Amino acid sequence: MSFNSILWCHPKLILLTALLLFASSLCTSVSEGELVGTTVSGGNFFTVSSFSYPETTIKPFDLRYIRVDIPPSFSAVSIALNSDVDLDLSRVDRIPKSSLPIICFRDGSPPLPDALNTTLKDSVVSGINDLDVEQCFPMQKNITMRLTNEQINRGSSYSFIANISVEACTNSMMKGVFCNSTVYPLSCTSSNVFKYYDLDATEVKKPMMENALTCKNNFETSCVQEGVPQFYSLDITNMAEELTITAANIRFNSTSSNSTSSADDFKLMCYARHGAIPSETSHDYSSDLSKSPLVIRAPQIGRLYISILPVNLAKTLDGTQDGNARVCYSMETQVVQCPLGKAGPNCTMDSYTLQTVLSRIPMPFESYYLPVGEVEMAESANFPLEPLSNNTMNQGGTDNIWTYFILDIPRGAAGRNIHVRLSSDVKINYEFYARFGGLPSLESWDYYYANKTRKSDESAFFMLYSSKDDNVDFYIIYAREGTWGFGLRHLNASGNSLKAQTAMSISLEGCPKHCSSHGDCRYSFDASGLTSYSFCSCDRNHGGFDCSVEIVSHKGHIVQSIFLIASNAAAMLPAYWALRQKAYAEWILFTSSGISSAIYHACDVGTWCPLTYNVLQFMDFWLSFMAVVSTFVYLASINETHKRAIHTAVAIFTALMAATKATRSSNIVLVFVLGAIGLLIGWLIEVSSKYRSLSFSFRFSPSFPQSLLTIKDWLYKLVMSLWRRFHWGFALAGFIALAMAATSWVLETSSTYWIWHSFWHVTIYTSSFFFLCSKASNVDAEEDQLPTTENYALARRDSFSRSES
Repeated sequence: MSFNSILWCHPKLILLTALLLFASSLCTSVSEGELVGTTVSGGNFFTVSSFSYPETTIKPFDLRYIRVDIPPSFSAVSIALNSDVDLDLSRVDRIPKSSLPIICFRDGSPPLPDALNTTLKDSVVSGINDLDVEQCFPMQKNITMRLTNEQINRGSSYSFIANISVEACTNSMMKGVFCNSTVYPLSCTSSNVFKYYDLDATEVKKPMMENALTCKNNFETSCVQEGVPQFYSLDITNMAEELTITAANIRFNSTSSNSTSSADDFKLMCYARHGAIPSETSHDYSSDLSKSPLVIRAPQIGRLYISILPVNLAKTLDGTQDGNARVCYSMETQVVQCPLGKAGPNCTMDSYTLQTVLSRIPMPFESYYLPVGEVEMAESANFPLEPLSNNTMNQGGTDNIWTYFILDIPRGAAGRNIHVRLSSDVKINYEFYARFGGLPSLESWDYYYANKTRKSDESAFFMLYSSKDDNVDFYIIYAREGTWGFGLRHLNASGNSLKAQTAMSISLEGCPKHCSSHGDCRYSFDASGLTSYSFCSCDRNHGGFDCSVEIVSHKGHIVQSIFLIASNAAAMLPAYWALRQKAYAEWILFTSSGISSAIYHACDVGTWCPLTYNVLQFMDFWLSFMAVVSTFVYLASINETHKRAIHTAVAIFTALMAATKATRSSNIVLVFVLGAIGLLIGWLIEVSSKYRSLSFSFRFSPSFPQSLLTIKDWLYKLVMSLWRRFHWGFALAGFIALAMAATSWVLETSSTYWIWHSFWHVTIYTSSFFFLCSKASNVDAEEDQLPTTENYALARRDSFSRSES
């Protein structure tokens, strides 16, 4: 099994991760969550493998892949997933897919979340019990999953913990969800057979020796009841021309004395499925063996499961059912393999095994393929096609002429890509077909290229980069491990095509097109360390798994850079006012915040990075946090000693916030809370230091009306004190600018980030400027002059009188 997945996005905006599950034929990509494997109680099951993944946090641009190998005889895989993802499932369809955390599955190789279908309609279901293994689901807080052998269809930051277990039946012949179905392995014997083929209408039929594997059940005859299927398994280990399943000696068996049924009254249905147990509703091939054999052309390498099921048994004269009715039969299969160097229909086409040649690039699994015997003579990855295909074309007939190539993708290389190139000095006269585990044909293929209009457009794992008459260049993305069959179909075997010089190259590479020269190709391993995968780290202007998608044009990049950098000039407003009021600490903070934010965004857009990106990001967020808090503290009329103490305490808290999770949205609320606390502490210090001078005669009188007047008088003085403390027009403007800043923060998306974040710079600095201006300039002067009380005046007069005398 296998699994992988990759997504690219802007680092400050989008959190999307993927955790993947490979199975010898199953892959899953999980965007951060906790996976806990479960086992089925009882003596019928045992754990084949168990994998535990430690608690991990996935940040933007990070991916986590897990490969799970599942044997052909497995019974079920159970997964319970818990994560810290908190989505409103009722509104999940409104969340942009680019910012939606997801879990993906793919059979045999890494999934690509941006290529697979993301199902939203099933997102409200916490249990996933039936799925197409090339599919994605939105992540949820809790997901339970149980995949059985029958169900597998071949074909911000978050944290997670994973434990995955694979279960199999204790008895190797038992299969199914509850290990209650017996599967009989077919035993095979090999023999050579001669077949006669009319290779050319002008010649006599020629003999062709083939290898035939005849496979039978250990029991010569099997008897089955109505609705009770009999299961068999057959392992196909090599490329084969044909598989035939036949039933002989079919007879009806019933204990009813008046039964009139015969072999014509019922059907002996045969269902076949590659890699999983077949059923009436889920199978790859089917046939009524009582009428004709089941013939499978070019069967796929791997384990094939066969089900024999009688239908319409137990018919009697009076129309009643005979519960003892059975049908007996003898079943056998024959796998015909072509002789070495031959393949295709009637083994008349040429077939070549390609040998792996390691590339000089010091990267895991980087290699190219050449026909066996030509490695020593080859000077490059290209090899000529005409010497390999002329033998086939000269055998006669120009219709349906093929040349086949067979190669192996090594274990652990499922995160690599097959790169195919064709070039010719004339128009290319070949069609290309690829199939995993078998030879391709016009009816059976996984990927193909015929011409500019006929190609595998429906598959996101087939990437065409060049489609010219004399040059074709394409990739098969994240190719599955194992044997691949490639077929070149000759369009014209006469005339100028026989004189053409066509070169072909097949290589196993990392990043397609070397990330289109717009990024760096990086390599990593899945969680188990068993599979190496490659991915592109794109520059700021490009995206996509191969960096071929231009996110921002050159002109747009310049405009966005100017907006994001120049908008920090708004910091000059509060810095100027602080300098004018001789608030030097605030002046330094606002000036430094504007400069660091401008430099950080210059680095972020790829213009200039005087320091590392992480250092610049820390400075930007930390100084921004400090600037917000200092605006609040400035509004309190306290001396510089107390301000330094508050600034020091706030600097410690904000530095921790900026160093740990600077980009989380909750920091905005936390910073304003710290600012409000700083302002409150400043006012408390202010009141305590001037308690006597600001004290009001607030004593309750025994008379209730008099007490009300006292309270009213105190409230009036408090309101008047606040009214004189601020210029409320500036304060209102500050709140409006602050609301606009909050709105721009909410409206930020990956596509509009540059404009709304630039607007955020302007509005947040402007709001600070208005709040600084809102503090009345005469507050400090008024409060430095202690209010003259009556007792104080009398004391002054008494002192003066004595001196006079």
